Amino acid sequence: MKVGVVGLGLIGGSMAKAVKKKTEHTVLGWDVSETIRYSALLMEAVHGFMEDGNPKDCDLILLGLYPQLTIEYIKAHAKDFKKGAVVVDCAGVKRVVCEQVQAVAEENGFTFVGAHPMAGVERSGFTYSTADMFNGATLVVTPYKGTDLGLMNALSMFFKKLGFARLKFTTTEEHDAMIAYTSQLAHVVSSAYVKGALSDNFKDFSGGSFQDMTRVARLNENMWTELFLDNGDNLANEIDSLIARMQAYSTAIKAKDADTLCELLREGREKCIAIDEIKDFD
Repeated sequence: MKVGVVGLGLIGGSMAKAVKKKTEHTVLGWDVSETIRYSALLMEAVHGFMEDGNPKDCDLILLGLYPQLTIEYIKAHAKDFKKGAVVVDCAGVKRVVCEQVQAVAEENGFTFVGAHPMAGVERSGFTYSTADMFNGATLVVTPYKGTDLGLMNALSMFFKKLGFARLKFTTTEEHDAMIAYTSQLAHVVSSAYVKGALSDNFKDFSGGSFQDMTRVARLNENMWTELFLDNGDNLANEIDSLIARMQAYSTAIKAKDADTLCELLREGREKCIAIDEIKDFD
């Protein structure tokens, strides 16, 4: 099988490296950057290139692009995809992408499947991609209703060969709501927190909490701006909800209300333990 990987950044580059290292499939890569293309070839992440990014020779196409670029690529190459080809996108939001390409896929005889790898690091770009990026990770998948079960089973086996431990099937709506809380909110909080007036003086005053809170502030602002705005309704709700919860702590501290503050902290501790038990069970 010929697997095309479009967009050789952190996720796309890791996909290409994983497919080449862990399967017998031929990997054809593409990136708008000539430098990245040849870096991928020199590092043996791909067997070759898709001519001008055209997917015509590929049976499976993995898209490691920003959401809007994903939509643009699919629409631009709608008639180039082989009949029966499968196109999987890896963008961090699903509603905006899946809603706009379903009809395009149906009209042109290829299958589109939305997906989101629950893996990554705080740095971006092909340089930081690895063949083992997805080891033990979850792949969230948002197939359209009626997607062939045999195809989904084949995709499941393919992605598990790349290192994924499990596939989580859900709707685009649930995906975006959950990602706003589990990922996007954390990046907003980290970005805001690191801009505190005392941040430059943290050295010798942190046992690790500061690094934990600021790690993901080292983000790609262009990508995350697009992701935040494409999921703005869910993310704004999460930010507002967090502000309300934080206000409760501030109010108790200002009032020197030990009972309320202790209760708030107890609730947080117990919630954390409950979450840890879920992780341990998994």
